[in-house]
Amino acid sequence: MILTAGIDVGSAAVKVVVLRLEAQDDPHPEVLALARRRIRKREIFEVVDETFRAAVLEAKVDKLDYVATTGEGSEIPFATGHFYGMTTHARGALFLEPKARAVLDVGALHARAVTMDARGRVQGYKMTSQCASGSGQFLENIARYLGVTQADIGPLSLSSQKPEKISSICAVLAETDVINMVSRGISTADILRGIHESMSGRFAHLLRSLNVEGTVVVSGGLAADVGLVAAINADMKKEHRGVKRAVEVVAHPQSTFAGALGAAIWGGNRHAKVGGVAWTATATT
Repeated sequence: MILTAGIDVGSAAVKVVVLRLEAQDDPHPEVLALARRRIRKREIFEVVDETFRAAVLEAKVDKLDYVATTGEGSEIPFATGHFYGMTTHARGALFLEPKARAVLDVGALHARAVTMDARGRVQGYKMTSQCASGSGQFLENIARYLGVTQADIGPLSLSSQKPEKISSICAVLAETDVINMVSRGISTADILRGIHESMSGRFAHLLRSLNVEGTVVVSGGLAADVGLVAAINADMKKEHRGVKRAVEVVAHPQSTFAGALGAAIWGGNRHAKVGGVAWTATATT
């Protein structure tokens, strides 16, 4: 038996997963605990320590064989090893949906599409530009201006009857568009659906550029946004340049933890080769 933890340090939140694997390459590792904390304006290592301890407490373990980090977590002092984000999101997405051969990671500051093989090994990737309008932070800013919670964004978008087109992909100009729409009396639902459709067009471009077919898992902070997932799905089902792809875009209840899950799984595989104990309950972090 191998006990591992995966720590995914993102731009907006820290996610930690504790797993139990029966052996290397265990096809069905057991999730013992999940923990997530927002960073906001707090010191990152403080948030990492708090989230890690919450996960270990929930898992009821007193040792870990491997502590794997991903994202911006390479400097965590008690970690055993670090894995690149594309690698961990690919493996985590495959764990959540074994049929998946691509993952769309939509985070607070960027988005990337990654294709992988049946073992979760990366085959190719594409990223959005640095413009914030394709990010979670942009959507959060819009929601704050509209006076809606993050949890309400998706359901409101799905209720839209006449989506309002966003004319610019630039975050600053798009926010100006939204201000003008509010002054014109456009409904919040139609504004949010318009934003989702604008964002989905960019994400669909990433997936098409990788010639994606089959099941795509959405991961990252925006995976819980049902309106965005629906918009991406609708976009990918459209005929594009004479080609209609057989693509299904899905999100899993644990999609936000895909990076941490993948890190924990790869960590377990590495531990099987190198051995050792990474962390004990008496250790200080």
